Amino acid sequence: MGASAAVRRASRWQDSVRLLLLINAAAKPPADREVVPPLTVGVVRTQVRLQKLDFWVRNPDYLAYELMNEYEATPDVPRLLEVAAEILESEEPDLRRFPMLRYKYGAFEELDDALAPLVERGLLRKTQVLGHERVVEHIYFLLEQGRQVAQSMVAEAPALAWYAVRTRLVVDLVDGLGGSQLKDRQYLLRDYADTPWGRHIGPITGQARERLRELQAAQRP
Repeated sequence: MGASAAVRRASRWQDSVRLLLLINAAAKPPADREVVPPLTVGVVRTQVRLQKLDFWVRNPDYLAYELMNEYEATPDVPRLLEVAAEILESEEPDLRRFPMLRYKYGAFEELDDALAPLVERGLLRKTQVLGHERVVEHIYFLLEQGRQVAQSMVAEAPALAWYAVRTRLVVDLVDGLGGSQLKDRQYLLRDYADTPWGRHIGPITGQARERLRELQAAQRP
């Protein structure tokens, strides 16, 4: 890709809103006897998982490619191909794309700045599990007020409905998979895996559209 200065970036507000809606979609109810902050309504485990889910929200062409992978594995669910087509036959891959850097564990962007306003406003809490030499797990706690804000935000600002729908689609697509499993799936694409460390992961829109045409052609009698 070009110089970093030319890379399209979201504002801090956009990042915070997107992550709140993503955490709201991804959060699972606390397990029995799990120690959580007061008023916790959901838990998201591992920064790696949150980063990988966020990558698909921010890169619609990669999400469409993953939907096509799922369609080929389960061709009796044509809706998967239909949603991929809705994405790729629109301007969404360009209009909604916010690139991420590639590091050791795949797509990455520092989350602290975007999460800080959510923590400050009592919408979210987060903690770290420490190992002998490093952090081994990040845990994100969605608080009751955070869920209320996520729901009211979409109701009051219909333009945010896309994010609510998209985050739910991404979460449902890979429900039950952990961060390492998501990382491995994303690394299956050569464009992603071959991106040098510290460089932005480039688009695959043309490649995804070509694959879509092939799958649509194979559907025709």
